[in-house]
Amino acid sequence: MEETREISALFHLIDDPDIEVYSTVSDRILSLGSNIIPNLEHLWENTPEEAVQERIELLIHRLQYCELSQDFARWKALPEPDLLAGALLVSKFRYPDLQVSQVLQDIEKMRRNIWLELNNYLTPLEQTNVLTTILYNYYHLKGTDINYSEPNDFLLNNVLESKKGNAISNGILYLVLCDLLDIPIRAIPIPRQHILAYFDVEQGQWDALPNNPSNRISFFIDPMSGQVYSQKDVETYFRRISVPPTAHFFRPLTNIRIIQILLEEFARCFDNDSQRYKYEELMQLSQLLGE
Repeated sequence: MEETREISALFHLIDDPDIEVYSTVSDRILSLGSNIIPNLEHLWENTPEEAVQERIELLIHRLQYCELSQDFARWKALPEPDLLAGALLVSKFRYPDLQVSQVLQDIEKMRRNIWLELNNYLTPLEQTNVLTTILYNYYHLKGTDINYSEPNDFLLNNVLESKKGNAISNGILYLVLCDLLDIPIRAIPIPRQHILAYFDVEQGQWDALPNNPSNRISFFIDPMSGQVYSQKDVETYFRRISVPPTAHFFRPLTNIRIIQILLEEFARCFDNDSQRYKYEELMQLSQLLGE
């Protein structure tokens, strides 16, 4: 953005010790939108005072967050919000300048390697074994316990780079590949777990699932390792946690709901005094998707 007299005057007042003055200045800067971010970055580079740099950083973050909120609103409004696009929006909260093209290339390489091993004669279990073998053995994807001191474990771009993620992020990668390969695997809301299920359903017929779709599930997959579980295994789990296996737990989660869960869990990485504003912003994004 061209630096006008007004912008120059605003920048001179960023270090004003009067909170009311600074509040007025910051509100005006924010009203100018994300186009002013390069100007703020230039100002940051030429500002020696650490306290002023922190103010500039916060302004840049707030501008990026405003733009990200708009992106989430547009994503939610799509007829069929894409899971990959939603996951990358979450990544942009931490990495605003994320190069999405590299992520898409990595995903496409994975998809092609799996597709080359698939054919129409494979059983559902054989299909799943192909995907699992390539993902966890060939690419050496590892699953880690959910650790809120490791925020990168929640982000798809980092999972692809480090080949390490938790059950939520690994599950999203698994689901993205299934969607690209027309494999009918979906996430389901089994309590205290992040589990995937292979549904006996044709593409385009998801809306025709019965009220209790558990009998349409062939088997379950743990995205931490790709391990397959049977109906009996899941029934045993429900007995162990003393929760009745009602129909709700076997209905596929929507892509919007999966991204909500990701946002809420990712937010817990910032549930501390120093980064509380990030926690609140992520929870606001989740609420935006639920409105």
